[in-house]
Amino acid sequence: MGTVAERVAAISIMPVISKLTSDEECEGLAKALTAGGVPAMEITFRMEGADGYIRYVREHFPDVLAGAGTVLTEAQAEKAVEAGAQFIVAPGLNPQIVKFCQEKGVDVFPGVATPSEIEQAMELGIKIVKFFPAEASGGPAAIKALCGPYKGINFMPTGGLNLNNIAGYYAVERVIACGGSFMLGGHLADQEWSEVTSLCKKSVRTMLGLKLAHVGINTPDAENAGRTVGALTELLCLDRGKEGNSSIFVDSCVEVMKKSCLGANGHIGFTTPCLDRAIRYFRERGTTFDEASAKYGDDGGLTAIYFTDEIGGFAIHLAKA
Repeated sequence: MGTVAERVAAISIMPVISKLTSDEECEGLAKALTAGGVPAMEITFRMEGADGYIRYVREHFPDVLAGAGTVLTEAQAEKAVEAGAQFIVAPGLNPQIVKFCQEKGVDVFPGVATPSEIEQAMELGIKIVKFFPAEASGGPAAIKALCGPYKGINFMPTGGLNLNNIAGYYAVERVIACGGSFMLGGHLADQEWSEVTSLCKKSVRTMLGLKLAHVGINTPDAENAGRTVGALTELLCLDRGKEGNSSIFVDSCVEVMKKSCLGANGHIGFTTPCLDRAIRYFRERGTTFDEASAKYGDDGGLTAIYFTDEIGGFAIHLAKA
C-alpha cells in the first residue's frame, strides 16, 4: 500500500462529511476530529463546494488526511485532485474514475458489493475497496466470505455503520477502516465540537477493543515470587495458576515474575482483537514500540509487543486476543 493507503489503514476510522456550511465550521470539525484521535476527513461531493473544503483542510490542517467522497464523475475527480485531495472514494466502480486517479497518482477506493465488482477492481489493480452499502450487503459476514477467494483485497465498509455494530467489522482483519458518520452523531450541525471529540474517542476505543489481560509484578527471584503468589491467593481467595520458567500466575489476572523484567515495578498487559491494526494506529500517533520485546507465533505472526515507555513504573504490552 502507498503512503496515503497506509495512513487510512493506520487511522482505521474514516469520517464521511456530507454537510459543511463554512470554512469556520470546517476548521472546528478538523480540530475536533484531531483531538479525538481521528485526523481524517472524506469530504463528499454530495454538498456544494466540496472541493473548496478539501482545499481548505489541505492548506490549514496538513496533518489531517483529506480526501473526496461520493465521486461520481471524472469531472468531480478532477476538481478533487486539483483541490489537493489525497484520496478519492466512490460509491460504485467506475473504470473511468479509477483510471483517471491512477494516471494522477492519487489513491482511489471504488465501491463494490459483489464478487464480480471485486474482480473488476482487481483487474484495474485496486487493492482497497469501499464495501457499500455495508449493512444492506450482508455486513461483516459478507466481508468474511469475500475474503476467502479474494486474498489480495482489503475492505473499507461504509453504509449503516454505528457504534453498536462497528466492532463486528473490526473483528475482520482485512477491514482496514470503517467509514461513516458514527463519530459525528448529530453534533456537526450544532457545532458541538466537544461532543464530536468524545464520540471520536469512543470510536477509537471500540476500534482498538483493548481489554485488560493481567497485571505483572516483578520480584527478585523464584522464592520471593512464590511467597507473593501465596499471599495473594490467601488474601483474595484466588487459585494458584499456571507456572512457567519465568513467572507464576495468580488465577489468570496477576503474573508474578521470578526476576525483575520489563518495567521498574512490573507490567500491564492488554489484549486486542487485531494486534496489527492497534500497532498501526499507535504508530500513526507517534507512539513507539520496543521491537526487541516482540513475540511471534508458530505461523510467524506477531503475538505480543511492549510500548517503549513505562507509565508509573509499569511497562505496557499489547497481545493478540
